[in-house]
Amino acid sequence: MCVLQIRMSEEMEELSPLGDSGHGDGSEEETEEDDEPKICQVCGDKSTGYHFNAMTCEGCKGFFRRAMKRPAQLNCPFQNACVITKSNRRQCQSCRLQKCLSIGMKRELIMSDEAVEKRRMQIKRKRMHEEPVTLSPQQEAVIQELLTAHQKTFDMTCAQFIQFRPLDRDQKSISEYSGEPKTSRYSNASAHKPPPEDAVQRTANFTSFSSSSLSFQSLENKERKWLKGAIFTSLPHFTDLTTYMIKNVINFSKTLAMFRSLIIEDQISLLKGATLEILLIHFNMLFNEVTGIWECGPLQYCLDDVMRAGFQHHLLDPMMSFHYALRKLHLHEEEYVLMQAISLFSPDRPGVTHHNVVDRNQETLALTLKTYIEAKRAEPEKHLLYPKIMACLTEMRSMNEEYTKQVLKIQDIQPEMSPLLLEIISKDSC
Repeated sequence: MCVLQIRMSEEMEELSPLGDSGHGDGSEEETEEDDEPKICQVCGDKSTGYHFNAMTCEGCKGFFRRAMKRPAQLNCPFQNACVITKSNRRQCQSCRLQKCLSIGMKRELIMSDEAVEKRRMQIKRKRMHEEPVTLSPQQEAVIQELLTAHQKTFDMTCAQFIQFRPLDRDQKSISEYSGEPKTSRYSNASAHKPPPEDAVQRTANFTSFSSSSLSFQSLENKERKWLKGAIFTSLPHFTDLTTYMIKNVINFSKTLAMFRSLIIEDQISLLKGATLEILLIHFNMLFNEVTGIWECGPLQYCLDDVMRAGFQHHLLDPMMSFHYALRKLHLHEEEYVLMQAISLFSPDRPGVTHHNVVDRNQETLALTLKTYIEAKRAEPEKHLLYPKIMACLTEMRSMNEEYTKQVLKIQDIQPEMSPLLLEIISKDSC
């Protein structure tokens, strides 16, 4: 290090109230009860207390600590008799050090770098403990508005589901047709064993049923053959179900003040982009990660039911991995609704014109979610929850595209999809 850098470093340290080592350097510090000003016994500057056994200023405290750690020998350019003052204390380091030693400053009181860092971390933890993270009144209001909107528009008892056209399970699913392990609600629970820990990262895993002797290519051929002659017996029920759920999402969005404040064209674009993702979040709240069953009040759905509606493995394998991974996070209702709102207010949806407004809303929601986790969660790994939720939101984007493709394919084979769903997945922005 050059002389100029050393000098600048020393001057900055002397100006800093913490000097080279802060107040965690192992020095003895005492505060006098009276108001009489104290002076540094080395240079005469204003003292900040006892450091390394002597009354000194922050500058001389830092100098002594550095000098004791510096291996180089200090030499006086004059006659080893320099008078050290506030104004000239940096001119002769040798005499300044001798003055420090003569007034009783002790090298053994200097803490090691490791001890200093440990003490700093203790102070940091203490401050964090004393100042817990809390939600602001504005964030509390946002969460309450979302919860109210969600509870008004989404019935967790699913009582309305019995009014839909009946769920017909007579038709074989592709898994039964192709000879794969049966995955219905009546099968062994091992067929629904959750995927590995990293399932959330493997959004494009189209071959998760690796236990099957069929290759993915042969399975795809089986699906094509099945699709040609299939009657999707579950499709009427799922059409009614999807229409009902989409209306709930629209009503949920219209209840939010920040959504209503947008122009109608942007409202439509955001709904088209996010509705299918919000439906995934809704169904995750009803998913049993032990059995692999969606428990919807009076009705229960398994993977075969979804297959009987015409959906194929390119969507269903990642979807199952998604549901296991998200459900494993055991989100609070507040976290679920914030996740829905973050998905809704995505400024990069096709057709959105006021990107900045939507982006600010999403930023507000994301920060609220992060603060909620910090304030309300107690588990040690809570700092990992926010990025995991963000990863799930990203994963839903991939499934959204594949879902759209499969709906259009099913509609070509058996035109029973609801006009509302077809409108949601249409490319037009209005």
